[in-house]
Amino acid sequence: MSGTSLDGVDAAVVRTDGHQIERFGAIAYRAYDAAERDVLRAGLGQWSGPAVAAAAHVVEAAHLTLLAQFTEVDVIGFHGQTLAHAPQTRGTLQVGDGAHLAQTLSCPVVWDFRSADVAAGGQGAPLAPFFHFACAKHIGATEPVAFLNLGGVGNITYVDPSYEAADTPGALLAFDTGPANAPINDLMQARLNLPFDADGAVARTGRVHPSVVDEFRAAAYFAQVPPKSLDRDDFAQMTRLVDPLGNADAAATLTAMCVAGVVEGMRHCPEPPARVLVTGGGRHNPVLMQMLRDALACAVLPVEDVGLDGDMLEAQAFAYLAVRVSRGLPTSCPGTTGVQAPVGGGTVSWPQPKGIAV
Repeated sequence: MSGTSLDGVDAAVVRTDGHQIERFGAIAYRAYDAAERDVLRAGLGQWSGPAVAAAAHVVEAAHLTLLAQFTEVDVIGFHGQTLAHAPQTRGTLQVGDGAHLAQTLSCPVVWDFRSADVAAGGQGAPLAPFFHFACAKHIGATEPVAFLNLGGVGNITYVDPSYEAADTPGALLAFDTGPANAPINDLMQARLNLPFDADGAVARTGRVHPSVVDEFRAAAYFAQVPPKSLDRDDFAQMTRLVDPLGNADAAATLTAMCVAGVVEGMRHCPEPPARVLVTGGGRHNPVLMQMLRDALACAVLPVEDVGLDGDMLEAQAFAYLAVRVSRGLPTSCPGTTGVQAPVGGGTVSWPQPKGIAV
């Protein structure tokens, strides 16, 4: 998985039949260096052209370096890097050629997970909810639980584990909550030449400006009934509200905006969950986590508290989804992306015998 935070590539092994999680296996991480992040940033919002091709090259090279460490896997799930996402108009674009990876690694690769959902009228995101449902079963949850992923964009999955299957109506509700780490990371990079606000150190010394957060919360997106999804920079105009603020106040206010999006999102859940399990890079930010605990009326925990790996959950999700695709099982449904009926997304590319043209 290479996410919207643009920090690097996560890889993780999952043993599964596409329904139950039997066990989790090896993990690895390969960071993007500053030059690679610059190439990826240049491609954001682009649909074609040299910047997109350059980004694809970076993504493929990074994945090949990392995935070469893994042996004895049956199938690889390759998400690619999202550069543009506009499901209601132009579609969705994740760069990286899964067929090239399959041939180079001599292993089948499942990729292009989102296009089929968008083509069928869905949002194409979020796609981890079916895996979250399996995780809820895996940890033995008996009450509704919410998985909150705070990557570049925030998304939430409401799981009711009383249902037997993820695509049963009522079992899942999932949608993007709003910007999360992306605007904070961009602020740190632009103002302080830092990739992110480590441990919330900058935000901790700042003051939240409530009027700015209130203007942010007034955006029409928050009143929109889910399922719904966002591109990384859909809130760029709103986050410019912090431009007049000093570094610390701007970081604190952007952090509060992330929390405000989550609070607004929780209003759409069928009932309050017993727990909110936080995954993604945002859970490492103690300022953000404390703001969430102050704002929500239920327990807010990092997923490690229930035995899961918050750094690898997204990578594990696409490993799990790769098995579902290879077995013809759905990967999204009306409650997760708004698609009209359950859809099995993804393309399977098989390595060809050497010397045969493809």
